[in-house]
Amino acid sequence: MSEVQVLGGSVERGEEILTPEALRFLGDLHDRFAGRRDELLRARTGRREEAARTGRLDFLPETREVRESEWRVAEAPAALRDRRVEITGPTDRKMTVNALNSGAKVWLADLEDANTPHWDNVVSGQVNLHDAVRGTVELTTPEGKHYALRDDVQRPTIVMRPRGWHLDERNLKIGDRKAVGALVDFGLYFFHNVRALLSNDSGPYFYLPKMESHLEARLWNEVFSFAEAELGIEHGTIRATVLIETIPAAFEMEEILYELREHASGLNAGRWDYLFSVIKYFRDAGRAFVLPDRNSVTMTAPFMRAYTELLVRTCHKRGAFAIGGMAAFIPNRKDPEVTEKATTKVRDDKAREAGDGFDGSWVAHPGMVDLCREEFDKVLGDKPNQLDRTRDEVRVTEDELLDVAATEGSATMAGLRGAVDVGVRYLASWLGGNGAAAIHNLMEDAATAEISRSQVWQWVRNGITLDGGQQVTAELVRSVLDEAHKDLAGQIPAELLEPAVELFEQVALAEDFADFLTLPAYERIR
Repeated sequence: MSEVQVLGGSVERGEEILTPEALRFLGDLHDRFAGRRDELLRARTGRREEAARTGRLDFLPETREVRESEWRVAEAPAALRDRRVEITGPTDRKMTVNALNSGAKVWLADLEDANTPHWDNVVSGQVNLHDAVRGTVELTTPEGKHYALRDDVQRPTIVMRPRGWHLDERNLKIGDRKAVGALVDFGLYFFHNVRALLSNDSGPYFYLPKMESHLEARLWNEVFSFAEAELGIEHGTIRATVLIETIPAAFEMEEILYELREHASGLNAGRWDYLFSVIKYFRDAGRAFVLPDRNSVTMTAPFMRAYTELLVRTCHKRGAFAIGGMAAFIPNRKDPEVTEKATTKVRDDKAREAGDGFDGSWVAHPGMVDLCREEFDKVLGDKPNQLDRTRDEVRVTEDELLDVAATEGSATMAGLRGAVDVGVRYLASWLGGNGAAAIHNLMEDAATAEISRSQVWQWVRNGITLDGGQQVTAELVRSVLDEAHKDLAGQIPAELLEPAVELFEQVALAEDFADFLTLPAYERIR
């Protein structure tokens, strides 16, 4: 086994997580799987370049037999059969308690987009998950406010989201390389909690983000099988829900489920990351793939409708759960009118998802749990899910998935200003250690910043003209960025605002498009 070195500083109770035994387990995972992960990341580049050159993606001819043959994923364990409302959020201690008290069916415990990979967050998140699994998590703030688990609320099933394949963990060195963030997050959680979870009639359940191919799903399946065997856990105990949040993965939904079929639980439709991926993948393919203001791209846009319809059809055809998108709204107690308008939109969105056959959906705030449940209850009644709605009538073509040009809306100055404002605000929060930022009554994560900066990049590269007649140039963006900088001075500490402005300019205007803004952002955190 490769030597494992901990380069990060001391974290409270970190010695309970970074034990010699756990580090040996991480070393074994890396020795077997880190090299293959590197190969798959390199393969992404070639496929993207081909798609950009042709302006197309297609269902894979070499996997036609998988799509046309009969098979189903493993039957879901009891703890995952009813997922009608899932709450998402980072694994800080306050959120952990609030999520477990929320009344949701599932807590997506997020070590990815709603979390920043500061070393303290990485390790303390594992500490908090350890306590959450055992029902011992509580918090007393410096101000004396106490948070504890309630006895009158059924606790949600924990489904942990590790980092995507693309992110490293620089505070752990394994052999001569940085650790793979995904393997660190998965390995520590599984090693420390699998037996406690099973004793609680639950299990080691995961959300898998940012995948671009079924081969990446195959790698996860191999990781799961090895981990189970290594710790003497029955094969198939691990269950994974895959976020279909990249455009190439939308063309391989069935293949992804097939590769994970003994460990698969379902698929999820993630809006902002999916739009970001469309821009990233086809950034060189011309104006046919240019999107209007991000807030005008709803889930009813033709290409988004095709994506969600195909996801439900694919899942239920194969016995897997289809989980809908995020309701990011935060109730505003000071402005009932804002809250009323927003909750009406959220209710309509959840009603659409339930009516389309989704088995559940996401919310970001405990105040939205009841609303989401109500809309799914109207459709589900006493049933735990809608696996019986196979949606056989759905037929989605490659052209429909790529019909971005049919999206209604325009590029506006308000949209440009909004993208810059939200992008800078979020990056300042991220650099400060908070990956789940409350911005304009919405709980935003890294996906928000990604769509904001990628859309600005796309408009500049294509010379888009705004509704007021101004062409989007680098100079215009810099002027808007200067305005945002001045407006936010005093609201955000200078030590966070200055690097956030610099970073947004870098990822929005650089000639070379950064695959993920979290990569250069990670280099800026202490």
